[in-house]
Amino acid sequence: MHELLEKLGHLGVVPVVAIERAEDAVQLGTALVEGGLPCAEITFRTAAAEETIRRISSNLPGITLGAGTVLSVDQAQRAVSAGARFIVSPGFNQKVVIWCLQNEIPVTPGVATPTEIDMALDKGLEVIKFFPAEALGGIKMLKAIAAPYVGVKFIPTGGINRDNLAEYLAHKSVHCCGGSWFVKANLISDGNFDEITRLTREAVAVVRRVRG
Repeated sequence: MHELLEKLGHLGVVPVVAIERAEDAVQLGTALVEGGLPCAEITFRTAAAEETIRRISSNLPGITLGAGTVLSVDQAQRAVSAGARFIVSPGFNQKVVIWCLQNEIPVTPGVATPTEIDMALDKGLEVIKFFPAEALGGIKMLKAIAAPYVGVKFIPTGGINRDNLAEYLAHKSVHCCGGSWFVKANLISDGNFDEITRLTREAVAVVRRVRG
């Protein structure tokens, strides 16, 4: 497993961020670090994503920074050029996966079925995203779908929150969880970074309680 992905597994939670203004990037990153979670997945759901990655990467190099909702090779290239060190996609986009593998960039494509897990295994991927986790049936579905795939690790994302985080983290197939409840867009746009830090500490505390 790639060293960077091992680090995400150790952290236990990856903040999944949709940010509207790149001007908020450094304050957001600082809030996450102060909360004990020096990582972030900046999603390409907003026009500010690329510049946000650039600013966090330049100003806070200690953060393990990735790009999410990557739908094309062009987005992957732009994200990596801006400073992203890993790529996350909502589904299994073969072109994106192949480009990342060719360029030695860790990639976690989204899967929802055994067929898609097989596609990921065929590319040599050991860590993949289970998305949208809660809409697909939550931890019950993940346990069922993971059972035949010994050794495969999943990053459930979509509907994860402070109420169900511990249940996901306790399952042996879960590498870490992706979550946005502690980095909601309105918290960022309102400049409520102290609250982001507080909620981040809560999430980190859950990880420590479950995983030691």
